[in-house]
Amino acid sequence: MAIKAYRPTTPAQRQKTTQDFDQITTKKPLKSLLKAKKQNAGKNNQGRITVRHRGGGVKRHYRLLTHNLPKGLTLTVEEIEYDPNRSSRIARVKDQNDVYYYITADTNMKKGMKIKTGAEAPVEESNRLPLDMIPVGTVVYAIELTPGRGAQMVRSAGASAQLMAKEDGYATLRMPSGEVRKVLVSCEASIGTVSNLQHQNVKKGAAGRNRRKGIRPTVRGVVMNATDHPHGGGDGGRHGSGKAPRTPWGQLTLGYRTRHNKKTNKMIVRSRHEGKR
Repeated sequence: MAIKAYRPTTPAQRQKTTQDFDQITTKKPLKSLLKAKKQNAGKNNQGRITVRHRGGGVKRHYRLLTHNLPKGLTLTVEEIEYDPNRSSRIARVKDQNDVYYYITADTNMKKGMKIKTGAEAPVEESNRLPLDMIPVGTVVYAIELTPGRGAQMVRSAGASAQLMAKEDGYATLRMPSGEVRKVLVSCEASIGTVSNLQHQNVKKGAAGRNRRKGIRPTVRGVVMNATDHPHGGGDGGRHGSGKAPRTPWGQLTLGYRTRHNKKTNKMIVRSRHEGKR
């Protein structure tokens, strides 16, 4: 997999790179697994902006992915497709009953290959089975947090987690962030690494690429007026000196802890921050 560069005909072209589309086998998605996607520009049902810097962008349809595949299926990969709603590629698969699904594609998936699901599936790349049946040291993705709920962790491009140990009904996983956490061994995972490994190395090069994604410009607080941001105001000299970094609403940020899910703290063996201290 290589990143594509452009001839430097403009300053933006000189910087710009794009992901390769070598793994993709078709440009046309399956109509029955598409859904209309409305652009809300970051506004809630009252018309208030709840997510800033959203709006515009190209129209796109949502692909209905199945993160919770039934057990005991034998799936045939029909196509590998581009999905505008996620960083990874998706695979169009058909089971033995001629039912179609979209699933997250991994680096190993190719047109025509067979994938099996359930506890009886062999320990081979792309197969989906409970962590209890996967050997220690295996690299996995699309991991369940709760048995039967479907894949919730490790789904973005190039991501993979490593199965470190199995003990007392729990599997210990090293996550892509560096966090080490436990999940029940009855949770399912797929073997392999998520596709589109080069995603993180792509350089946008031009502001227009973000606009087409529906991302609007972000303005720094220090260049605003004092009425618009806690960092704003001043005479154009040393900006924001002596102030702790804050959000536009005055809340502390940068290093301020926002995690409040104490229920799952016992599942985290090692925080993703520990190696940085």
